[in-house]
Amino acid sequence: MSETTASVGSPASTSPAVPADATTDRTRWARIALRSVQVLLALFYGIASALPKLIAHPSAVESFDRIGWGSTAMYTIGALELAGAVGLLIPALQSVAATALGALMIGAFVVQLTAFHGQNAATPLILIVPLALIAWTRRDHNRRLLTLLRHR
Repeated sequence: MSETTASVGSPASTSPAVPADATTDRTRWARIALRSVQVLLALFYGIASALPKLIAHPSAVESFDRIGWGSTAMYTIGALELAGAVGLLIPALQSVAATALGALMIGAFVVQLTAFHGQNAATPLILIVPLALIAWTRRDHNRRLLTLLRHR
C-alpha cells in the first residue's frame, strides 16, 4: 500500500489526508460508471426507442397517428434517436449526441403533456438527467470535434 497522500483543503486544515490512489480510484470508477450509463442509454435509444419507430411497430404507428404526425415524423425521430445512440458511443460525438437527445426529450415531454395528457411524461424528464450529465462531463470532446471539422 502506498504511503503517498494528497492533502485536502489548506495546509493548516485539520481534515485527514486522503490517499492519492484513493482519488485516482474514485476518478476511475466515476469514468467507468459514466461510460456504463452511456452504453445503457445507447442500448435504450437504439433498441427500445428507435427500433420500433424504424420498423413501424404497430404501437409506434398508433402513437404517431394519435399525435397527427404520421409515418414521416416517426421515421425521422427514429433515425435521430438511432443517430444519438451511436453518437453516445463515439468519443468525439458524446457531448453533442447527449445534447441532441436531451433536446429530443424536451420535445417528447411536451408531446406527452399535450397529446397524451401527461401519460408517461416523467420518462423523458428522467432521461434528461443522465443526458445532461454526459453532455456536461464530456464537453471537452466538443473542442476536439470542432478541431476535426476545421481541419477538413
